[in-house]
Amino acid sequence: MNESYKELLVKKERGAKEILIRIGCVIPTIFAGLLMLLTVNIVFFIAVIALGVLDYFIFQWTDIEYEYLYLDKEISVDKIMAKTRRKKLLTIDVNKVEIIAPEKSHQLDSYRNRQTKVTDLSAGHDLPDQKLYWVFYEGNQKFLMNLTEDFAKTIKGIAPRKVFMD
Repeated sequence: MNESYKELLVKKERGAKEILIRIGCVIPTIFAGLLMLLTVNIVFFIAVIALGVLDYFIFQWTDIEYEYLYLDKEISVDKIMAKTRRKKLLTIDVNKVEIIAPEKSHQLDSYRNRQTKVTDLSAGHDLPDQKLYWVFYEGNQKFLMNLTEDFAKTIKGIAPRKVFMD
């Protein structure tokens, strides 16, 4: 039996939206803290505590990494928030995959106009050693993932007609 094991960690980059959310949460906390110090009011103290807790969760929700794990013809994707909490998102059975190809590949031409559910599991763009790949799965889902050449070659060894690396 041909068993392969590959692991890949992809850090999702913070976009302008995430940065604005973080700034939008920190500024009211600082403002409430200053008002608390100036007025010595219990209401502002409670507001600082509540906003601090909210800031903690917002910072966790905007610090995301994805872990791809390939084992025994399955790609498992986990979401890691703030390097402390892990959530299993999905498992992709390679036998049910239609095609895995780089984002700009001509192999995807016949798949581009499909109206399917898109799940972004990537950093958002190509990274120095990782390219964006589209994974079309079971005809009704497509995933955007950052894969290294080695990770894609491992999957290609199991499903050579489904994985393209051009």
